[in-house]
Amino acid sequence: MFKRFSSLQWKSFFRSSNLGKSLGIKIVMGFFAVYMLISLAVTGGGMYFLLRKFFPDQSPLWIVSQYFIYWILMELMLRYFMQKLPVMDIKPFLTTPVKKSTIAHYILGRSAASIYNLLTLFFIVPFAVVLLFNGYPALNVLLWVVAIIAIVLSINYVNLLVNKNDKVLIGIVSILVLGYGLDYFGVFSVKAFFAPVFHALYAYPITVLIPIALAVAMYYVNYKYLKDKIYLDAKLKAKSVQANTSDLAWTKRFGEMGSFLQLDLKMIWRNKRTKSQVYISLLFVFYGLVFYTQEIYSSMMPMKAFVGIFMTGIFLSNFGQFIPAWDSSYYSMMMSQNIPMRKYLESKVSLITVSIVAMFLLTIPYVYFGWDALAINFGCALYNLGVNIPVILYFGSFNKKRIELDQSPFGNMQGASATQFLVMLPVLIVPIIIFSIFYYIFNLEVAVGVLSVMGIIGFAMKNYLLGLITKQYKKKKYGMIAGFKEKAS
Repeated sequence: MFKRFSSLQWKSFFRSSNLGKSLGIKIVMGFFAVYMLISLAVTGGGMYFLLRKFFPDQSPLWIVSQYFIYWILMELMLRYFMQKLPVMDIKPFLTTPVKKSTIAHYILGRSAASIYNLLTLFFIVPFAVVLLFNGYPALNVLLWVVAIIAIVLSINYVNLLVNKNDKVLIGIVSILVLGYGLDYFGVFSVKAFFAPVFHALYAYPITVLIPIALAVAMYYVNYKYLKDKIYLDAKLKAKSVQANTSDLAWTKRFGEMGSFLQLDLKMIWRNKRTKSQVYISLLFVFYGLVFYTQEIYSSMMPMKAFVGIFMTGIFLSNFGQFIPAWDSSYYSMMMSQNIPMRKYLESKVSLITVSIVAMFLLTIPYVYFGWDALAINFGCALYNLGVNIPVILYFGSFNKKRIELDQSPFGNMQGASATQFLVMLPVLIVPIIIFSIFYYIFNLEVAVGVLSVMGIIGFAMKNYLLGLITKQYKKKKYGMIAGFKEKAS
């Protein structure tokens, strides 16, 4: 029956009217997947020698065990955003003598074959091979690999249960940040606490039974959950969803623009893709830790400027590049009304402006790494406000790709076009070049000052620039409406 299900899904894919688009996306995604797997395999193979070089007094396996708790939390977070749950059109099978248990086993079996389960293995297996060649006991190493596979499968099945639960995501991120913070500031060593736990999987081979039992238990919980849900009446039953309304009356104080602002806030909060963009933007506030905590980047000021532009402008990039495609479902209706385009664009500007200010405030703690970090982030925030907002709005007038708001932002190329790649050049690359030129010719103060002055000038010319952009949107209006109507685009 498994073979039969696979055959049916294979035929469904190749007989789809969207075969060309689906095939193209899968080829692109497949290319990135292969690249990532090869990179992980190379990293896993070389990790033993790197750890030996930097930590000659400790076993590489012990060091890997120290960080394994972080690996698990990061993998759960990664899967929340990227892993698509296995789906199957089960309705035709519910009227046939196909057992519901078979369908449940097939869905869970498909999830076990996910590419995300291979990521850890492509790192761990080469690492284990190197361990064997360096005299580690074969039985211990092999059972350690089996234990890791069981942990990965456990993560996979836990993800099926908790995926798309925002509270779980917030909990995972909070634990990850809190644990890293405790470790970094020396309050409590989370690494030292969990290292013996994961190292025991190698030191005491019998403990392999624990992760195996955990994986079996998670599989059974998923199986029971799925089997209980596979009923025809469950599919036909109308869903009763309690509406959550928010009081956004405060937006009325912005006059005509307030209606658009309220519409945008509701759209962001009620749809999976836009809400994910907000969470992703908030997560990237920690991106600076990658650079500020590394000695190698301490003297690379242009890299810090990149971090400043990126962190304060992450929502600008993620959300702004798809304006007005976010409203593609009802854009034609909006344009048929007596709606002032200028107010529509001003509401987007206000939303992005608030995001840049908020992201800058969240980056203030980086002053711990020096006043330079705060000054650069401030200059970058001003540049984003004055220059990058008009730039990204202007490029938005070329956007004609429709976006379905209820789909995940990851692994989803819907709405993307060459414009999204071109807009990254002026938004990210140009300020870095400007900063670098003035930094190397003069000094940091001049470089930050130039970015700040450019931002202030752009902000002062806001009304004039917005007028030009409004004309551009009016000129492109009918092309956008035609493009947004193409659902397969």
